[in-house]
Amino acid sequence: MAYLDNIAVFVRVVELGNLSAAGRDMRISPAVASNRIKELEKHLGVRLFNRTTRQLMPTEHGTVFYTGAKQILDAVIEAEAAVSALSGQPRGTIRVTAPLGLGRRLIASGIPEFHDKYPDIEVRLRLSDHNVDIMKEGIDVAFRLGLLEDSSLRMRGLMECERVLVASPDYLERRGTPQTPQELIDKRHDCLMLRFPGMREHFWMLTTPTGPMKFEVHGPFDSDDGDVLTGWALSGRGIVNKPRFEIEPYLREGRFRILLPDTPPTPIQLAAIYPHKKLQDPKVRLLLDFMAERCQRLIREILAGK
Repeated sequence: MAYLDNIAVFVRVVELGNLSAAGRDMRISPAVASNRIKELEKHLGVRLFNRTTRQLMPTEHGTVFYTGAKQILDAVIEAEAAVSALSGQPRGTIRVTAPLGLGRRLIASGIPEFHDKYPDIEVRLRLSDHNVDIMKEGIDVAFRLGLLEDSSLRMRGLMECERVLVASPDYLERRGTPQTPQELIDKRHDCLMLRFPGMREHFWMLTTPTGPMKFEVHGPFDSDDGDVLTGWALSGRGIVNKPRFEIEPYLREGRFRILLPDTPPTPIQLAAIYPHKKLQDPKVRLLLDFMAERCQRLIREILAGK
């Protein structure tokens, strides 16, 4: 197992580019990760990395070894999944990611319950509003609000979620209530945008009588954290475009008002995204089924005011 562990560390270092990131991912210290790489290099009799101050780059030998090492690890994972399926006792680790708002409201609270049902399965949850590179980060399941863009992945749609434009009464009293989508632009309303490097959606897609239409809205500031945008909107700093289930409690309290109800934002798909081979793993299927039922139930309860 020690040799296989060394190979696993080597693969993650290649994929993440440095020892610290690989160590955090595998829950070992950078020193331990470094020692395992040294043991592997000693065993193979070659140098696997060229070391710089910030990054480890695989040598020619390292690049060749990575291809075979990755195939070995994938084969081990598939073999373990096959044994789990045969024994009826799924076990192992699942890496999961989700956006901050979705993860906090729907996913995170379900992880302990899932572990209670399947105590031999460990779940590592990473919450981020950035588009996590599923393949590079070794993610098994990503829960997302949006469409699948990477054709190398698979998507399981969980449910369609209504979106709304909302603002606080204080903002509307100060700036006025827009009556048409075009007023968002013409009257230079402060629209709070979710933005981060690599994100493509710098506009709002609204449902008009002639079909969906893009509106290039603007605002004085933006954030890569959806909950920050909600906080700004609650404090009267602008208009925000949110899945209704995320802000339904504030609507009931009167802290938000829905804008442009006749031309709402287009709905967004709540989905689970995963590498196509992962669905063969029983523990991944169990997590998908568990979270699909749970998310649907919780969203219905939130919208019903329960």
